[in-house]
Amino acid sequence: MTTIPSLPDTAVVIGARADDWRAAVREAGRALTRSGATRSEYADRMIAVIEEFGAYVVIAPGLALAHARPGPDVRREGLAVVTLAEAVPFGHPHNDPVRVVVGLAVSNAEDHVASVARLANAFNDSGIVGRIARATSADEVRSLLGVEAGPVEGADA
Repeated sequence: MTTIPSLPDTAVVIGARADDWRAAVREAGRALTRSGATRSEYADRMIAVIEEFGAYVVIAPGLALAHARPGPDVRREGLAVVTLAEAVPFGHPHNDPVRVVVGLAVSNAEDHVASVARLANAFNDSGIVGRIARATSADEVRSLLGVEAGPVEGADA
């Protein structure tokens, strides 16, 4: 059974500054790369998906779930959470502006669909986006999402 990927400290950014949605998505991409889940070009692919298909990634008021299909720039499944100091519009007619960007990377198509669905379910509570946006630590974000920190790549266990 597919679960939501772990969320190491390196994949959480609190109070990021972003001038626009591309900068916000790029911040999520950098967090995924820092965690070891992706290579840097994955951020470009997440941006390209939104440019091609529109702001469908804004799945709830204030929340964007940035992702791209599995590809060679995905090293392993990964999750990143970026809270924004100031909300930015993505162009969604109902759910803009966005304060929380969740980045997701998966290594195969089946996990992609299942992980997106599980993450969407984690946000069924209408107040959770606001609580994550106000979070002050990676531990608080993990607690709200019900995910583990997971192993820290390159760290001593």
